[in-house]
Amino acid sequence: YGGMGLDFSYRMAVAEELGRIRCGAIPMAVGVQVGMATPALTRFGSDELKKEFLAPTIAGDCVACLGISEAGAGSDVASIKTTAVRKGDEYIINGGKMWITSGCQADWMCLLANTSEGPPHRNKSLICLPMNLPGIHIAKKIDKLGMRSSDTAQIFFEDVRVPSKNVIGEEGKGFTYQMLQFQEERLWAVASALVPLETIIQETIEYGRQRQAFGQPVLHNQAMHFRLAELATEVELLRSLLHRTVDLYLEGNDVTKFASMGKLKAGRLCREVTDSCLQFWGGMGFTNEVLVSRYYRDMRLLSIGGGADEIMLSIICKHMEILPSK
Repeated sequence: YGGMGLDFSYRMAVAEELGRIRCGAIPMAVGVQVGMATPALTRFGSDELKKEFLAPTIAGDCVACLGISEAGAGSDVASIKTTAVRKGDEYIINGGKMWITSGCQADWMCLLANTSEGPPHRNKSLICLPMNLPGIHIAKKIDKLGMRSSDTAQIFFEDVRVPSKNVIGEEGKGFTYQMLQFQEERLWAVASALVPLETIIQETIEYGRQRQAFGQPVLHNQAMHFRLAELATEVELLRSLLHRTVDLYLEGNDVTKFASMGKLKAGRLCREVTDSCLQFWGGMGFTNEVLVSRYYRDMRLLSIGGGADEIMLSIICKHMEILPSK
């Protein structure tokens, strides 16, 4: 379908290198295209769907978005309300999606909707939804704290008709497919955070050498250089966890626990590194002239998007058998 036929580790290498872009939004947008809206289609979609949606997405001729979250159901995926009711050889879609990355410009959406009245984990399907169909309304581009160069949309569906053949894989398996898709999304998030974290630490070191306070560079204070050493150590540990998880994934293992651990640690470390380093920049850190202030805003999303920290903790607990599985 136009791809390079490489294994998953290459996607992680690309994600890490994209971290050299000096903002969070562009790596995230690319990640949606290659690692969030398309893995289920790649793995479970029909040949016809792959030719219609996957091939042009890989070629860069189409922009994809992922339609999961709703105003009343973010990390709680099982509680989504959007419906796709079967009528003959079509589904009629009603509802809405919120916080949709690239939603204002997307050509198609990988949509999760309720296709039956059954249990919440077995009544959902993933559907390839062209975004130019009648009844699709892009309500607004959301004004955000960070990731401001990324368009994030609120979208409503009113009697949108889509062919039933656009269902990815089996009807009713959408929740399961999306949980698998989430693992690749979360690993992308970890990989794309590594270089920005290193960059922030390194630029803080350089600034600390230049900035004078009480007759010496602020970097010469033990509190500062010890703290930066601690943060650098944490980043290396996160990289090691990512590499171990990717190796296990390539071997065909279920990496839900480790992917969730990585996502949790990456989100918290993004908050910790940006906050600590911004403090060392002093008043300059509170301006929009330096990278650390941009990452302070952009990288805050990592503890929220793609499953909040609290969801990651719940998943980890279930895999440790601290909490019962539902």
